[in-house]
Amino acid sequence: MPHETVEQSMTPNEAWARLRDGNLRFVNEETEHPNQDSARRRSLVDSQEPFAVIFGCSDSRLAAEIIFDVGLGDMFVVRTAGHVIDLASLGSLEFAVDLLNVPLIVILGHNSCGAVTGAIDAKNDGEMPKGFVRDLIEHIAPSVQAAERQGVTDVNGTVIEHVKQTTERLVELSTVIATAIDEGRTAVAGVAYVLEDGQAQLVSSLGLDLD
Repeated sequence: MPHETVEQSMTPNEAWARLRDGNLRFVNEETEHPNQDSARRRSLVDSQEPFAVIFGCSDSRLAAEIIFDVGLGDMFVVRTAGHVIDLASLGSLEFAVDLLNVPLIVILGHNSCGAVTGAIDAKNDGEMPKGFVRDLIEHIAPSVQAAERQGVTDVNGTVIEHVKQTTERLVELSTVIATAIDEGRTAVAGVAYVLEDGQAQLVSSLGLDLD
């Protein structure tokens, strides 16, 4: 069925600033829990206008709305183990950018990631897991190799490289997203979340003006 494009007034930089500020509140235990009441719920019945799309790892400790201190209707969230890109996730991200006009995509990884650990172990042991988990590992393996070429072999360093590789891969695969970045309609922020202290650290970006 056809969809109308949502008008989005927020810029990519403003969207990143809002997420950054929300994460700072979370880290400092000063969360405001915005947009989580019944009035907000009712206001979203007929439409949505999220200001960011999160493409993150499925890990239960990585609840995006909590760590960025936002609420209902604020973020369009797509999650796979190890933020592995597949056709469904690509379609979901393109929907957010081209139809909802979301100005910021966040690739959200985290330290001690089990999927990345599994890819490293498979590389070192030469043994692949069974079932469809194998597909996850195969998708993460190029990031493990890219990290090793830079002398990085630990899990957390590899996670950062995997976030960077996912950012680049996303733009390579999707002309819709690449065009939106070129036109200044959206940007991509690669973020590594630290489980211990809750910080969401920017490790790469495309289309953000950080000066």
